[in-house]
Amino acid sequence: MNLWHHSDFRKFWAGRTISLFGSEITMLALPMTAILTLDATPAQLGILTAAATLPSLLVSLPAGAWVDRLHRRPVLIGADWGRALLLGSIPLAAVLGLLRIEYLYLVAALASVLTVFFNVAADSYLPALIPRGQLVEGNSKLAASESLAQIAGPGVGGVLVQLITAPLTILVDAGSFLASAVCLQFIRTDEPSPPAGDQAQRIWHEIGEGLRLLTREPVLRAFAGCSSTLNGFGGIGDALFNLYALRHLAMSPALLGTIYALGSVAWLFGALLVNRVTLRLGLGPTMLLGALLIGVANLLVPLAGVLLGAALPLLVCRSLLLGIANPLYNVTSTSMQQTLTPPRLLGRVNASMEFIGVGTLPLGALVGGMLAEALGVWNALLIGALGGLLAVLWLQLSPVRSLR
Repeated sequence: MNLWHHSDFRKFWAGRTISLFGSEITMLALPMTAILTLDATPAQLGILTAAATLPSLLVSLPAGAWVDRLHRRPVLIGADWGRALLLGSIPLAAVLGLLRIEYLYLVAALASVLTVFFNVAADSYLPALIPRGQLVEGNSKLAASESLAQIAGPGVGGVLVQLITAPLTILVDAGSFLASAVCLQFIRTDEPSPPAGDQAQRIWHEIGEGLRLLTREPVLRAFAGCSSTLNGFGGIGDALFNLYALRHLAMSPALLGTIYALGSVAWLFGALLVNRVTLRLGLGPTMLLGALLIGVANLLVPLAGVLLGAALPLLVCRSLLLGIANPLYNVTSTSMQQTLTPPRLLGRVNASMEFIGVGTLPLGALVGGMLAEALGVWNALLIGALGGLLAVLWLQLSPVRSLR
């Protein structure tokens, strides 16, 4: 059965799409609240960014163990309600004149913790909702929703910030989480009960089960190593790209925003394309192609600093390549992970991947900043780009390359 005709998947997909759109608005509105409403300093903005990303590093592993002890759908609904209440408190505090930057830190951190639980549970819940043979199709549809949210969300958020102020714009995201919770509430597919186990068992032992599977299973081990390398070295570029484009390449913020928008359109194209490419090439080669294109795309940034006359087309090309490559890599790797992992370990394995993948991003960004101070921005970007290309070796030297 095509997933368009799968009623419960449509509810799950609709809820994710609405909440992703709201989250893209908040990615703009939250720092704008700090800047425009609270007159935040650069240091305070850095703390706010850290508060929103560090929970992925600190909470993902225990979150996976807890998710495997519970039914996943109630975790998803609870995370949606919690994020709605947290984000909804920001405009309330602003209206009452009580909003402070420290409160934004707290809300950003707590909402990020709930997002970690939601993401781990969602990736673990999908195989219980649809047949495993349709995981690539399901994940590609979710990736398409993510790309649509990235295209439309920031633009709508910018207009709303101008019309109704930044704190009130965050209400849209709070409402999106409520809509997601309602959609999930109406799913009727029975979820298998979590396996009975020793509830007194140490949580770190349970976490170790997920990590041990990653180290034993050659395909998952290669995926973990590749993602860790891509994201670690990619964090260098994430930290420095905007600075480099605006100050060193003299691009305007509007032009840079247009480049990002083109990448989001390409992401949508890649999400729609991934199912066909996978059917033609196979899971492994498609994943390898995606990782290679990500590495090549990031190499275009330092190249733009050498070929200044071609800087704009090179950065546009980078954005388009990343837009196509990320769904090729993410959809196939997530589908492969869901297929190879026993259901009872899905939460812990997903959390371990979250820990390795997202956890290396803030570390890479921190290293990127130090490298830029010591060697210059261009040299730091070159190191990040060349390091990212090494990620392909994890897949090329493993059974991944032959998986069809």
